[in-house]
Amino acid sequence: MDSTANDRFDTSRFEANRNRLASLAYRLLGSAADAEDAVQDAFLHWQAADRQRIKVPEAWLTKVVTNLCLDRLRSAQARRERTVGAWLPEPLLDGDPMLGPADTFEQRESVSLAVLTLMERLSPLERAVYVLREAFSHNHAEIAETLDITDSASQQHLHRARHRITAARRGGGEVDPASARRIVEEFLAAATSGRTERLVALLTDDATAISDGAGLTEKLLRYDTAQRIAAIARAGFKPTPAKRRLVGGTPAIHYAVVNGAPAILTVLRDQVVGSVTFDITGGRIATVRGIAAPARLARLTEAWRQHESDTPLIAQW
Repeated sequence: MDSTANDRFDTSRFEANRNRLASLAYRLLGSAADAEDAVQDAFLHWQAADRQRIKVPEAWLTKVVTNLCLDRLRSAQARRERTVGAWLPEPLLDGDPMLGPADTFEQRESVSLAVLTLMERLSPLERAVYVLREAFSHNHAEIAETLDITDSASQQHLHRARHRITAARRGGGEVDPASARRIVEEFLAAATSGRTERLVALLTDDATAISDGAGLTEKLLRYDTAQRIAAIARAGFKPTPAKRRLVGGTPAIHYAVVNGAPAILTVLRDQVVGSVTFDITGGRIATVRGIAAPARLARLTEAWRQHESDTPLIAQW
């Protein structure tokens, strides 16, 4: 096989791993854009490597991507971005390859916005061990080799990560899709019609809401009482000429599934201009997350344009 044929073969081997590597990077970084950058950097490492000496390409690539992501998480810039409270995970539409693998509950949960947010409480090593074990089913020997740590250290990191996430997790288990949609539709109907009492009834007593302020604020906006969340939802979902001018027209509101959770998407001319996701526990809404910063909706918009959507919940908002 000549060098050109070798390069094509080696490129095809990398491409066969691309989706898995992107899924790994997304779970480690919580950002699809950063995940894509990490995978592209890994491709450059792959091209520059003596590939004839790489015995197991999948393991080698996993190690490279994981360590590129750890470097990003440890960087001074990343720490500043995440400690000022101006960070939420980038939402992805159901069916996005980055959300895989999704065969088990643990794999699906590891890519939920709730767990991606909770993983911010972990050290970079704890996060890497947790993701490699829970989402990709690596054993501790494989994780130790990937991270250059001992088996016992891998076990200790996993124990601490599980404990921190379990202690902070709200609710548990998966919600019936039909029930989730009904609750979200009721929430939207109550918000747009200004029925505060109904909104409060749909929220848990300790409900929280988080918004990125459309990327216009330095810190996340947080609301911690059902009454306050109801008031913000009623005001936020009330259509006004000013809001239409802000988004550039009259959008539609669609139901969707985002990172495995029920969601409302505000869509204008095939561009997603807002995403509101809901964590549901015990038949009520425990957490509301609003994301409208354009940079965080780019991949979701791309997926939406290729998605066959249902009839909108509100055709003209």
